[in-house]
Amino acid sequence: MLKDQDRIFTNLYGMHDRSLKGAMKRGHWNGTADIIKRGRDMIIEQVKASGLRGRGGAGFPTGLKWSFMPKQSDGRPSYLVINADESEPGTCKDREIMRHDPHTLIEGALIASFAMNANACYIYIRGEYIREREALQAAIDECYDAGLLGKNAAKSGWDFDCYLHHGAGAYICGEETALLESLEGKKGMPRMKPPFPAGSGLYGCPTTVNNVESIAVVPTILRRGPEWFAGFGRPNNTGTKLFGISGHVMKPCVVEESMSIPLKELLERHCGGVRGGWDNIKAVIPGGSSVPLLTKAQCDDAIMDFDWLREQRSGLGTAAVIVMDQSTDVIKAIWRLSKFYKHESCGQCTPCREGTGWMMRVMDRLVRGEAEVEEIDMLLSVTKQVEGHTICALGDAAAWPIQGLIRAFRDEIEDRIKAKRTGRVSAVAAE
Repeated sequence: MLKDQDRIFTNLYGMHDRSLKGAMKRGHWNGTADIIKRGRDMIIEQVKASGLRGRGGAGFPTGLKWSFMPKQSDGRPSYLVINADESEPGTCKDREIMRHDPHTLIEGALIASFAMNANACYIYIRGEYIREREALQAAIDECYDAGLLGKNAAKSGWDFDCYLHHGAGAYICGEETALLESLEGKKGMPRMKPPFPAGSGLYGCPTTVNNVESIAVVPTILRRGPEWFAGFGRPNNTGTKLFGISGHVMKPCVVEESMSIPLKELLERHCGGVRGGWDNIKAVIPGGSSVPLLTKAQCDDAIMDFDWLREQRSGLGTAAVIVMDQSTDVIKAIWRLSKFYKHESCGQCTPCREGTGWMMRVMDRLVRGEAEVEEIDMLLSVTKQVEGHTICALGDAAAWPIQGLIRAFRDEIEDRIKAKRTGRVSAVAAE
């Protein structure tokens, strides 16, 4: 159980004042100039030592990512871009940071940008986040007025500007290179890598793209020391983490907890447990809609961190936990996700452009039981042809939920097909 004094986001629920004055009262912007005076190398080393891994889904070590930026400028400016395009179904953690605790993000942006020799940061916010944009922009304006941004930001000797850019509601723009294309005013389509953004990113300049939560935790880590942060969770899975729990629990919520917390403890302590009791679980998606689901048996032992979930052929992703109880038509739930990925594919890569529609149409028939049993294996083979054969991970994201469904609930899919043949009503899809 994470103690209150160890929480980084002290206004996650908007109970306190979100203004600069309120944030300072809670300890933010305290000694920011002193942190910056430690120097670039020291800041990057401390972020590495804390074990912080990217909170946007992939879990790449944050300090290592920062260290890829060029030490000396070749005349091009460097940029930090913050990915606030939180569009993964089930995920709503960054939203709480931006609307209730925005100063954690802005202070983090200043420190991270200094560490990467960047004088400007762009925050790319999701198109649907209207109120969050207003709250964040108000916080940025306050910081300019107080001298915390702009020339000699926070009296650190570093000039720093922070810009907020509003997207137009495309899921694909959450992929870092598609985000950069969109930021440049082009169509949001992923770029080929290499070159990686650290070599040639925004406007062809060195750029690092980080998730909101990854940046917002940095000031607190540097204030309290990397050892404090590394003290939570299992090795290589350290720190505190925002979990967003939705679906069939008594009290859906976003909560900050220690990494590596058992799933059962997370749901029972913060969500009042699963609707109808723990044994009523049918499946849980542990990390946003693109990771394969866990069965009830896996949930009994589940530990919420990157490595344990990867060993189970799933992933922590964005830590958006979607709980489904026995009343769920799990085939229909996964069909709905495949419909989402088909709708959001940018169409640049043939396997994804054609495959997402194909997978959705087969799923559509499986939901109704109007398919052949052989088509289950055919669908699985198509997911393998899409997965890993596209520029970005949207192809994988479309394939993995279907793979998870077939691994865990093949018998249910077969039952439905047979029931349709024999006219049995009990196994047919929920309306």
